[in-house]
Amino acid sequence: MTEAILLVGGKGTRLRPLTVHTPKPMVPAAGVPFLTHQLARARAAGVEHIVMATSYLAEVFEPHFGDGSSMGLHLEYVTEDEPLGTGGAIRNVAPRLTSAPGEPVLIFNGDILTGLDIPALVATHREAGADVSLHLTRVEDPRAFGLVPTDPDGRVTAFLEKPQTPEEIVTDQVNAGAYVFNREVIDTIPAGRPVSVERETFPGLLAAGAHLQGMVDSTYWLDLGTPQAFVRGSADLVLGRAPSPAVPGRCGERLVLESATVAPDAKLSGGTVVGARARVGAGASIEGSTVLAGAVIEEGARVQDSLIGAGARIGARTVLHGAVIGDGADIGTDNELRDGVRVWCDAHIPDGAVRFSSDQ
Repeated sequence: MTEAILLVGGKGTRLRPLTVHTPKPMVPAAGVPFLTHQLARARAAGVEHIVMATSYLAEVFEPHFGDGSSMGLHLEYVTEDEPLGTGGAIRNVAPRLTSAPGEPVLIFNGDILTGLDIPALVATHREAGADVSLHLTRVEDPRAFGLVPTDPDGRVTAFLEKPQTPEEIVTDQVNAGAYVFNREVIDTIPAGRPVSVERETFPGLLAAGAHLQGMVDSTYWLDLGTPQAFVRGSADLVLGRAPSPAVPGRCGERLVLESATVAPDAKLSGGTVVGARARVGAGASIEGSTVLAGAVIEEGARVQDSLIGAGARIGARTVLHGAVIGDGADIGTDNELRDGVRVWCDAHIPDGAVRFSSDQ
């Protein structure tokens, strides 16, 4: 297998905004745009040609990644005129594929961070003689997912909508967002209209007697559909919990990019990333957070599990916990922002204006 399709979420998908100017797939995770990790892992697995399918923002991706040669890849870009859904996006890029009938094509979602063993998925596909193979993962609470039960040999037996009752939870296996398609199967997807692989393509193939194989791989897996999950994923990349050959430095408690300034007594832990030209003041404490380029964390501030946008300022002694601070926002001194609060780009919060502490 040397070819892949990367599905990048477009407008109208569940990719929620991160309250920063930069499009989410390009927001740095562990120091580089998140898509860099996806591309690097595919290349490490032997993929050479990737078609990036998106319904918007190709003008952002292509100037950054170019033809992919700097990563040892051949990259192409296909932008939909209208959002086509996952299946429609796969079918839309079919003319750019070079694989012959019977050859496997890797397909993976751009908003999933995973430690999937890609060669193992391809090997499973070949050994089973499958038409399509799916990466499945087990989750503690499957109610938010469609379920994918399999027989003892790993063959998929059904695709079930999100369960509503305990009786409907017949498995903890869910679709993890990476697939291997035989090349000719892609051409069976209807062209020119929205198609969902989960609701139409996979159930239709199953009803037609196609062989769909599931491979359960319970290594690291995280859906980056929320800002909090994105921050967690970046921290896990730095800590080494989520594998990636693209992390620009050693794995550990912190990643400080070149040209950033960190006071000697500042404490950085939990996979914190401090971006280029950012500044962290004396006595500041940052845990499990992402501080983007040019942001300033002033003395004594405490930041945990938060995203600080490019050029934002966090005032002295301000406390952030689970916060998303937009690019260029100015948070004054002695504030306290918690529990998923989002501050829009370029907003200003005066000194001592917000607190969440008990009066006791």
